Amino acid sequence: MLITNIAHGWTGDAAGTRLTGAIRVEGGIITAMGTLAPRPGEDLLDARGCVVTPGLVNTHHHLFQSALKGLAINAPLDSWLEQVPYSYWPALDEDALRISARIGLAELALSGATTVCDHHYIFSDRYDYDPAEVLFSEAARFGLRFVLARGGMARGRDFGPAVPAAPTESVARFLDGVAQAAARWHDPAPDAMMRVACAPTTPNFNFPPTALPEIAQEARRLGLRLHAHLSENTAYAAQTLRDFGKRPVPWLADLDWLGPDVWFAHLVDLQPEEVALLAATGTAMAHCPQANARLGSGIAPAPALHRAGGIVSLAVDGAGANEAADMGAALYTAFSLHRAAHGVAATAPGTILHWTTMGGARALGLPSLGELAVGKAADITLFDLDDLRNFGLHDPGLAPMVTGAARVRHSMVAGRLIVRDGRLPGLDLAALSDAAHHTTRRLARLPVPDLV
Repeated sequence: MLITNIAHGWTGDAAGTRLTGAIRVEGGIITAMGTLAPRPGEDLLDARGCVVTPGLVNTHHHLFQSALKGLAINAPLDSWLEQVPYSYWPALDEDALRISARIGLAELALSGATTVCDHHYIFSDRYDYDPAEVLFSEAARFGLRFVLARGGMARGRDFGPAVPAAPTESVARFLDGVAQAAARWHDPAPDAMMRVACAPTTPNFNFPPTALPEIAQEARRLGLRLHAHLSENTAYAAQTLRDFGKRPVPWLADLDWLGPDVWFAHLVDLQPEEVALLAATGTAMAHCPQANARLGSGIAPAPALHRAGGIVSLAVDGAGANEAADMGAALYTAFSLHRAAHGVAATAPGTILHWTTMGGARALGLPSLGELAVGKAADITLFDLDDLRNFGLHDPGLAPMVTGAARVRHSMVAGRLIVRDGRLPGLDLAALSDAAHHTTRRLARLPVPDLV
């Protein structure tokens, strides 16, 4: 395939390099860029009226929440956890999870994502299905690259008798679940379609500290990366200071939980020395600006970590705390939120795109992704400029980052089109709408606690 007539392209690198001309794709790989003539019989994809970028990488999500939107809308994090995931998890039968995953993955693909990491932390012996199998099968349905951050907890947060007890596992059973998922789905290749990561839900709340070095050692023995929630609001630091005498990042450093094979979601509450420690160790951030803003948790110092030479990636987070799994909205929120807090020099459009492409690929350990360059995987998104909000835009190339929405015309993974002419082939949106309404109505009728 030859992508032609590129007038507005970005490589995804940290310098914000633009590109024009054409991109040749052979065998799922970018083999040439620049001024290229079509070869006989070569398929052509016209990029006129588009912004061409690397496929976007969403480094932290909770797909099970796509049927739990708009709940506890005025609750801060702890109350929201109580009222949404901790109250509704028993209702997540296989149908509910499958429809939720399908909604979220469709939203992500149609807003530019080609790689999705889902941090699924609800594995219960009450379920008669394997959540990992559902999630991988739904991602394969759309042709997306998929990383399962296999979560879990040895102890749950205690929200009182009105809230269902969290689904817990022993440390040994958690590690066995991670190993089983890895044996079935993990591909260590730099351009893997399927990966597994070891992802304790929240280390300081959900596992005894003595277990964390063991978990890290076992994950590394299996060749898996480590992931978790961390410092999502100020309560995390207060808890670790009280119980362990240190703030979260240095505390985890002592437990062998930092390094280039680790990335944390949120990291809203960081001291400068913690930012420096993350940067020095190559520990990455999954920046979730929308969910953190919606929950009133704060704004992560992503620009400070970027300036320190650290790895920043972008994440949508679960739709239960961010009602649209929209990568375009995430791009704009990251672009604008830091400027509101710290001035116009805080972020640049090219930097935000870099976080969402190369930054995401580095965080997930997929070095063949995230950049439009010869030899890289042909994960490419063509954003459609034919939208009223882009009319009058002097630099159309800025559209995906600055207009607050991103409509995809075409998108490919490993050179195979997964979005064509703004549609996901094989997806019946009307049928998905009906299934979503049915699932939402069914969940709304369940006897969950009234925790307003």
